Amino acid sequence: MTSVEPVEAAGRPGPSATFRQSATMAWRQLVRIKHNPMELLDLSLMPIMFLLIFVYVFGGQMMGDYRTYLQYVLGGMIAQNAVFATMNTGLGLNSDLRKGVYDRFRSLPIARSAPLAGRILSDLFKQLWAFMVMVVLGVVMGFEVQSLPGVLGAAGVLLVFSLGISWFAVLIGIISNSEEKVQIYSFVLVFPLTFTSSVFVDIDTMPGWLQAWAKVNPITHLADALRGLLSGGPVASPVLWTVVWAAVIFAVFAPLAMRAYRRKTA
Repeated sequence: MTSVEPVEAAGRPGPSATFRQSATMAWRQLVRIKHNPMELLDLSLMPIMFLLIFVYVFGGQMMGDYRTYLQYVLGGMIAQNAVFATMNTGLGLNSDLRKGVYDRFRSLPIARSAPLAGRILSDLFKQLWAFMVMVVLGVVMGFEVQSLPGVLGAAGVLLVFSLGISWFAVLIGIISNSEEKVQIYSFVLVFPLTFTSSVFVDIDTMPGWLQAWAKVNPITHLADALRGLLSGGPVASPVLWTVVWAAVIFAVFAPLAMRAYRRKTA
């Protein structure tokens, strides 16, 4: 009788293998757009609608004329759209978990974090698409771009912050037992965060107690960083604080999300 040599179990994938596996998972998500281009239309309609409504309806009341308000609000609305868009990461993840998609991933010889990181990477591409849509629309409406390097810098800062806060959305998607609860939790937590920032108005117009919070609000720093890079103004401090906030959010929520994911798929 022929003896069979035991096969040693493969160890954990290294960083390079994990990155390749995450990129493969990201490509899996992006291929859906090829077969369903309407996904990009869905990503475009909301930012277009919000920008048109806020600029043309509220711009005159806010700053006397819509062009002045457009120059102020575009960076803030890009920030708001990015934060709202990350909640789609949680929704999609929650749906796949309940359908058993991630149960199939467990049988593959890949890093445990690859499916989660892949979804986040694919959603960063969608963030970049929405960013370009809003900048192009802003220019058509009369927005004056400071410089091309400023636009590229704004895109980079946006992606860094989105990478951090996406892990918060991942955690919400994992711990929620339905898509409805993901939406409720996201709305309750994210909606007040964006509207108590400098996205739509100068925080100096707020009551003193609210100004104290708005000044440390991470969305304020992101909005100010994008505003400075796109149209001129202070850049160094808001960009630095945006990166710091992104790192803090990542450091807190990425481990929590991975722990919850292991328990969910155990």
